Amino acid sequence: MKTLFEEIKASIKNNYNQDRSFWRPVLPWGGVFTIKAGRKAVSCTPLYVEIRLKNTCTIDGFLMLLYVILHENENFPRELSLHLGREFIDCFLYLMDTYSFTTVKLLWIWDKMEKQQYKSEVHKASLIIDLFGNEHDNFTKNLENLMSTMQESYCSNWRCPTRVQEDQQRTININPPQEIPHGNLIRLAVDELFCSKIELCEEHGYNKTLVNRNPANRDPHLTGFFQHSSFRRKRCGGLREFSQRVFCHGAPPFVVLNMQLWKSEDLAYVPYYLDLSDHK
Repeated sequence: MKTLFEEIKASIKNNYNQDRSFWRPVLPWGGVFTIKAGRKAVSCTPLYVEIRLKNTCTIDGFLMLLYVILHENENFPRELSLHLGREFIDCFLYLMDTYSFTTVKLLWIWDKMEKQQYKSEVHKASLIIDLFGNEHDNFTKNLENLMSTMQESYCSNWRCPTRVQEDQQRTININPPQEIPHGNLIRLAVDELFCSKIELCEEHGYNKTLVNRNPANRDPHLTGFFQHSSFRRKRCGGLREFSQRVFCHGAPPFVVLNMQLWKSEDLAYVPYYLDLSDHK
């Protein structure tokens, strides 16, 4: 029997439609896992004999893409094992190869997700797991050790209230451009996040001024009615230099870009094309 990946490659090679620009596979929605209990099975309270999955679309697409990515490059399983664990990678690939879609979803839920990330309840004889939410909460958030980045910045103004800063991000959030430039929009947005740059420092500090409580007396030696009580917010005005953003745990084999702020009309300018080849 052919593996799932072999079936995917065959379906693409047999597609002669040259106008095809994007092929997006996803796992079947939901799933039911039946628990086969033997004579010596210990009953639990509450008792359930099957597990039903709901609203799995928040992980279906990413799990399929993860499967394709791991099969596309022979080095990826080894590299990704450093982040996700070798046992998980081996089980994941075996279950996907054998079309065990419900089981592979349960593997992701119980091995990579926290209990508070999903809802579960027992209804009659079924344990119902509801993955209602979004892709970030249910998938990319569980890859934080893979996507964590750090960037340092220094201000040229010695009086800057926060002259040295360190910005850490657990996901790769890229913002759409203000204007539609020429070239690859995603590449430009990624460069904007990762490349070193120099910008005007936006930090604000307080300047303390001496206030005369008795305007009739202008000489501070003649009156004691002076106090430091007036504060003015003032922009730093220095130049802040940002270093190149780096991955906290080394460069990952692949990255997932969070593009929640992008509009559909922005992405219309991006040429989508996914092709599977025998050689990378």
